[in-house]
Amino acid sequence: MKILTEPFTTKHNTAPFSQIKIEEYQPAFEANITLAKTEIDAITNNPEAPTFENTIEALDFSGEALDRLSSIFFNLNSAETCDELQKIAQDVSPLLTAFGNDIALNEELFKRVKAVYDQKDNLSLTPEQATLLDKKYKSFTRNGALLTEDKKILLREIDTVLAKLKLTFGENVLAETNSYKLHISNEADLKGLPDGAKEMARSLAKADDLDGWLFTLDFPSYLPFVTYVDNRELRKEMAIAAGRKAFQENDYDNQENVKNIVALRHDRAQLLGYNSHSHFVLEERMAQNPEKVQSFLNELLEKAKPAAQREFTQLTAFAIELDGLENLEKWDGAYYAEKLKQKLFSLDDEILKPYFKLENVLNGAFTVAEKLFGITFNEVFDIDKYHDEVQTFEVLDFEGKLVAIFYSDFFPRKGKRNGAWMTSFKPQYIKNGNNERPHVSIVCNFTPPTETKPSLLTFNEVTTLFHEFGHALHGMLANTTYPSLSGTSVYWDFVELPSQVMENWCYEPEALALFAKHYETGEIIPQHYVEKIKESASFLEGMATMRQLSFGLLDMAYHAKPQTIDNVKAFEKAAMDNTSLYPDVTENCMSVSFSHIFQGGYSSGYYSYKWAEVLDADAFAYFQEKGIFNKEVATKFKDNVLSKGGTELPMELYKRFRGQEPKPEALLKRAGLIL
Repeated sequence: MKILTEPFTTKHNTAPFSQIKIEEYQPAFEANITLAKTEIDAITNNPEAPTFENTIEALDFSGEALDRLSSIFFNLNSAETCDELQKIAQDVSPLLTAFGNDIALNEELFKRVKAVYDQKDNLSLTPEQATLLDKKYKSFTRNGALLTEDKKILLREIDTVLAKLKLTFGENVLAETNSYKLHISNEADLKGLPDGAKEMARSLAKADDLDGWLFTLDFPSYLPFVTYVDNRELRKEMAIAAGRKAFQENDYDNQENVKNIVALRHDRAQLLGYNSHSHFVLEERMAQNPEKVQSFLNELLEKAKPAAQREFTQLTAFAIELDGLENLEKWDGAYYAEKLKQKLFSLDDEILKPYFKLENVLNGAFTVAEKLFGITFNEVFDIDKYHDEVQTFEVLDFEGKLVAIFYSDFFPRKGKRNGAWMTSFKPQYIKNGNNERPHVSIVCNFTPPTETKPSLLTFNEVTTLFHEFGHALHGMLANTTYPSLSGTSVYWDFVELPSQVMENWCYEPEALALFAKHYETGEIIPQHYVEKIKESASFLEGMATMRQLSFGLLDMAYHAKPQTIDNVKAFEKAAMDNTSLYPDVTENCMSVSFSHIFQGGYSSGYYSYKWAEVLDADAFAYFQEKGIFNKEVATKFKDNVLSKGGTELPMELYKRFRGQEPKPEALLKRAGLIL
């Protein structure tokens, strides 16, 4: 336990993963919660009059050991979990919720915070200090500080139950993902599947002591299967298996969890004086209220729907022409879209993948960051890591000073949840004159190497890497005083700007020339492929936009007003009806595995992906105008967006970078939805 309760003695104060024993986590949480309580008590019982320094600042720096432990533990619970970690997560989550409530409902502490807040106009605070004060005050009022004692008790109960429900939701999705395997013994059933995907499937089968080929619901296994396999019945089986995760009326069914989470969130919001969970959430977002979000989504829907319907008609006509298939189902979409894309652009992922060796793409992202922001990435081998596949890097500025520690973790495995994400093991902040540098990680589930080939990425995986790397840059280049305002600690509908804007470099010839090189010959990707990539960037974009909008509208349907949900499937169908293109699949339900909103932090916030697309298209238009590696624009982006974290209102930061508010025209043009 000692290793988790005392300052680390490792290089750059990095997490000592290999020294941590699983059984040490629970007692360490208990000890660090006790320590954090002692720090809070010292602030609360300070005999001196409340000041910004002895109350607000002290509060933000309190609980450092607990925060560090939580970062390590919960990051591993997502990237390298096991039954023991999941059990500890279930046990410690209520303790952490209770501790959070002990702070939020501490009347004496709130009195001190309020005393400072009430005199804020006379304190000559910096913008960052003013933001911190406002945030700390709201952290109390938005968590029940103004409630009566009986309602505070009820709030605690709701928060404790919600914490466990969210954990269970995620565990159920992971269990269902891991439990499904499709074993193919007849190679003829795999007609159409590229050799690389087939080889990966054979490796999976070997790992399970099976002959033939094995497919799972992990994205690198699932997506090639439904995209390329000619056997329609097998595509159907895989697609239905993916769509019925946690919707099978078994021990991992999430229908009741969805109902309970939605109901409790609404009760919590009402208890705090808000009309709905969405009203509560959006008060602290750029969008401000549900009405503005609904208007934003509906405006995009109005623009995208005609294009999406045209594209769907085109795709259906193509399927009829190719195979006489008149009714396009969900398991046909990726398959015929890929074939149509090949016909229109003579381009498919199998042609492109040899040019996107993972190591080259990662180095390409590093080079883009160096050209834009003057930082370099040096792989090191004396920093501890939690799995052999993880790579560790020192990030240095042009003077050789440490900017950050960067971890990368790219391949699927049993203990890792699906998807891709950026996270942090240690935030950036300035304390006692020291600028503590952050430890940042990106975690993905990319196509792994095989016995004969290195990891060769699909173009979608290339953009995913750049996306998560954009989040990582937001964390690594942070330069704020307070940990709670650092890096990605910004409004949810602003947090996707750095990630989504970085994807744009994947489409630019000048950037592709840096890293898109054939893994065997070293040949730079041919110019006509680059042109095809750019041409195909808006291929079926109307349909893709409709899909994203359907998720945002479903999220708002659950959270923007009181709901009585008798049947999760029927509720989902009604909410997404206006965006539906394919026939419904009776056996499938998306809500029960919609981890973004029921396990992660995106409830009433899924719209933020499209919101941030407006920001990123507008921002990249500025780069294109001046040059995609223009130092002046890059420095303005670094100084006004990446380094500032949540220290000021995001629209103010954006306008300081861009000189104006964002306009949606850049996004609509890029998506081919307007001329």
